[in-house]
Amino acid sequence: MTAELARAAGPVAAAGLALVIAAPRRDLRLGGLVAWALGCAVLAYYLAPKGHLPLLAAAAVVGVVLAAAGAFLLLRWPWLLALAAIACVPARIQVSIGSTQASLLIPMYAVVAAAALMLVWQLFNRDDRFRELGPLAWPLAVFVLWSGLTLAWSQDVRQGAIELLAFYLPFGLLAVALARMPWRREWLGAAWILLAGMAVVFAAIGVYQYWTRDIFWNPKVINANVYASFYRVNSVFWDPSIYGRFLVVAILANLVLVVHGASRRFATAAAAAVVASFAGLVVSFSQSSFVALVVGVALIAWFAWGRQTLALVGVVVLVVGVAALAMPGVRNHSLNSASGGRFNLVENGLAIAVHHPVQGVGIGGFKRAYAKRTGLRGKEPKAAASHDTPVTVAAETGIVGFGLYAWLLVAAFLLAFRGFVPSLAGRALVTFGVILAAVASHSLFYNAFLEDPVVWGSFGLAPLAAAALARERATRPEISRAAVRQPAAVAAPQADRSRAEAG
Repeated sequence: MTAELARAAGPVAAAGLALVIAAPRRDLRLGGLVAWALGCAVLAYYLAPKGHLPLLAAAAVVGVVLAAAGAFLLLRWPWLLALAAIACVPARIQVSIGSTQASLLIPMYAVVAAAALMLVWQLFNRDDRFRELGPLAWPLAVFVLWSGLTLAWSQDVRQGAIELLAFYLPFGLLAVALARMPWRREWLGAAWILLAGMAVVFAAIGVYQYWTRDIFWNPKVINANVYASFYRVNSVFWDPSIYGRFLVVAILANLVLVVHGASRRFATAAAAAVVASFAGLVVSFSQSSFVALVVGVALIAWFAWGRQTLALVGVVVLVVGVAALAMPGVRNHSLNSASGGRFNLVENGLAIAVHHPVQGVGIGGFKRAYAKRTGLRGKEPKAAASHDTPVTVAAETGIVGFGLYAWLLVAAFLLAFRGFVPSLAGRALVTFGVILAAVASHSLFYNAFLEDPVVWGSFGLAPLAAAALARERATRPEISRAAVRQPAAVAAPQADRSRAEAG
């Protein structure tokens, strides 16, 4: 009975979030928030360990009180939301949900709860802003709605409930709350300083781990290093690939300042942060992170130098390819075995998508469907874990979900890469686009695109930067004249934003 309630609660919560994202009226959005909260509560009850309900209920009460205090602070200083979200990105805690082990961003959920109460207060006080995500509102709303609906037929309702409750539902609301912040130069600078500082500190910890051979948290990485031909580190993160991806995000954010005309002081500090972060990235030995870095650097260079970048990108790809082939794990084995069997996972994942073309196997159902197809045994066969986000989306949500996912990405890239302008908002906008492209590239080898709060944060902050850029262009004609001409493949007309955020 509880599982059937969860199958109903997932679509209800997803529909509520879709209303919050795209509905044009306050009453509809408030109703959406109620549906979102009720659906999340039922999913949490379904996933909660049995026998600990009184303790969990007490924790929930304390959490609501803390969230109310957090909402009060956010109403006074809205940009604390962005700073708190950045600070919570590495705070992943391993928890057991039945037989399932999950790495969850539990402190981030406290931030989301405060953001939800802040949004309720604003709507009750006749804040009539709507569709803050601009051109991303409809694709994101429909994608979230369809993903939630697939829980109704998911082959693994527990894993699907985890996916919705831990990632889609909280981070979707976070994106909306971030897009409602007033545009402030000084707070954006504070966010950059926090991101760069965290990356430098985490990189230093990673180098220390490599030097001392002292790994934190993850026994899997410790055991793997005993037999591997190279030594991987994870810094304060659980997984070396997540650590590497965070450093790539920070490197790219700093590189935009270096290449695209920030002040000398900021450019020098950003360059130093890039060097320090790259040192930490090297010892992560995360192949997927290096691919993401190449993609991000290529985009930044393209916006700076256009077609002259092609030769440079070709050289970088050649060097990275030779370096990858020279690694012992690749040189002594096939590419499939060196990549942890990812080619087989992709092949079988595509076969699952072909056999369930329209509706898919349901959110969270990939691992069980893969195990059934390949004959793997056990409740949680690790060999069936997906490593490719587009394939997972196609297999779990069918051609409908994959089409919506593609629509969302295209809308995000068109918004971010509409034409670079040498201004604060212009640099911020292209930064969010480059981050999305890099993490999307990373997700081709490590299935964690929709599970990354950085992605949802970029969904929220990119429209905020686009609105600020529209205001800059309207009030400062010289900015429009200084715009860099972009390739036809990525250029898009400026979307008209009739409403501007306060400030």
